[in-house]
Amino acid sequence: MNHPSPPPAPTPTLVPAPRHAVPAAPTRTPVLDPHTTIEEPCGTTAVANWLRGTLGAALGLPLSPHTPGSPARTRVRLTLAPDLAGGLGGPEGYRIGTTPHSVILTAAAEPGLFHAAQTLRQLLGPEAFRRAPVTARRHWPVPAVTLEDGPRFRWRGLMLDVARHFMPKDGVLRYVDLMAAHKLNVLHLHLTDDQGWRIEIRRHPRLTEVGSWRTRTKFGHRASPLWEDKPHGGFYARDDIREIVAYAAARHIAVVPEIDIPGHSQAAIAAYPELGSTDVVDTSSLTVWDNWGISPNVLAPTDTVLRFYEEVFEEVLELFPPDAVPYSGFSRFVHIGGDECPKDQWRRSPAAQARIRERGLDGEDGLQAWFVRHFDDWLAARGRRLIGWDEILEGGLAPGAAVSSWRGYEGGVAAARAGHDVVMCPERQVYLDHRQDPGPDEPVPIGFVRTLEDVYRFAPVPPELTPDQARHVLGAQANVWTEVMEDQGRVDYQVFPRLAAFAEALWSPLPPPAERDFADFDARMTTHYARLDALGVAYRPPQGPHPWQRRPGVEGRPR
Repeated sequence: MNHPSPPPAPTPTLVPAPRHAVPAAPTRTPVLDPHTTIEEPCGTTAVANWLRGTLGAALGLPLSPHTPGSPARTRVRLTLAPDLAGGLGGPEGYRIGTTPHSVILTAAAEPGLFHAAQTLRQLLGPEAFRRAPVTARRHWPVPAVTLEDGPRFRWRGLMLDVARHFMPKDGVLRYVDLMAAHKLNVLHLHLTDDQGWRIEIRRHPRLTEVGSWRTRTKFGHRASPLWEDKPHGGFYARDDIREIVAYAAARHIAVVPEIDIPGHSQAAIAAYPELGSTDVVDTSSLTVWDNWGISPNVLAPTDTVLRFYEEVFEEVLELFPPDAVPYSGFSRFVHIGGDECPKDQWRRSPAAQARIRERGLDGEDGLQAWFVRHFDDWLAARGRRLIGWDEILEGGLAPGAAVSSWRGYEGGVAAARAGHDVVMCPERQVYLDHRQDPGPDEPVPIGFVRTLEDVYRFAPVPPELTPDQARHVLGAQANVWTEVMEDQGRVDYQVFPRLAAFAEALWSPLPPPAERDFADFDARMTTHYARLDALGVAYRPPQGPHPWQRRPGVEGRPR
């Protein structure tokens, strides 16, 4: 029995915006229904399984594999066409087309096909973002479109600070899915800091036994008089890390671990006091830090400390394999921090001063550069690439090292001019812990005002770079430091909706910042808010925070 075709669904607005999308000729709209099948040739099974497990579960459709002679009236056809790579952003580019009885997803490689599947999900409406059907509807029209798309930048990242406030594994996996929905592809996990050590290291168990929890936590900025007087902590067991890496890789997201050295290391020193400057500080009395800011307790520049961290990195390399996401090469990166290392203890330490004389170094700054260069060489010898905050430029880097430019654009410009790859993450532009509005209701207002429109106008490539230098800008990432984000709801509030604007600034072929049509993006966000609602994201509403999202009386540090 033939059912009449339902009227065509209006084309939902897409975030991030595709390169080209035009309504197809006004023919019969393809409809997904219980008989729809997926045509999945070799190399497309993973995307087909994602469509069944995610899209099918939301719509209540089995989306069975297509077999000759099946009664399917509509097919979702997955197609690999390597010749597309040159014109649509390499392996991440894709096309979507429709006929009266098919939806055709085409890409040069599996990553692009996965992005096409994410776009199909958006085309089907907010209900497609739920985990189970919420209506009895069994027929889902797909807008008749012809769409071509691909990314502008290769590195489209999000840094999650799980050291200051621990995010349980399920929360990390949830953020992987949120990243995938916005076509982001690098998750930078900040795993260690003064306030907590979050990754299990078998050879050094006290890093998690002692270093993974603190007795209390400052509530608000460090100027706040408020404390939460209960233990806080947690860590990822080795299999948790393997699960996160594999889950992300299945969504074509590389996970870059950060082990902070030589500063931001008080949690490690609390676990193993011999790592600190024992000749000037009673390191045995140190605990995991319960305040925010920069601890004066840093690693001692000794051979013992170097070997300890080599053993740490040996296990890190095992847990984060270099080929987890092979097409991008970003799984090879290991972040070593390298920022905000106070030098006072080294100035007073006979052992540190002896190391400076022994190596002929240029004072304490030269000592830090020597420390970083040691691990630069160590990682390179194992086929890995070091990346660190822009302070690591001071003292010189090996050719393969890369820089995360956070203190404005200047570090990135210097790195690109010196031939180093760069990930742009300037504090004033893409630190999502900074407040979203100057109003009094913003919870724990930190830093500069970075509105949704500000983030939408972010440009990763500084105009002073030549075209050859600009090629070293791999892309950018938004950084989420969690000192004042005590739970998932607070992280959601700070990250969304600004992460959607950030994703479009990196994916879409936008004009220069001043020429961007923010009104159009804002209008498309009206549809996108409904998708975020379906995903359970506690974003900041356009009109301001809900009453339960505010933190009255909790001091911040607005600038």
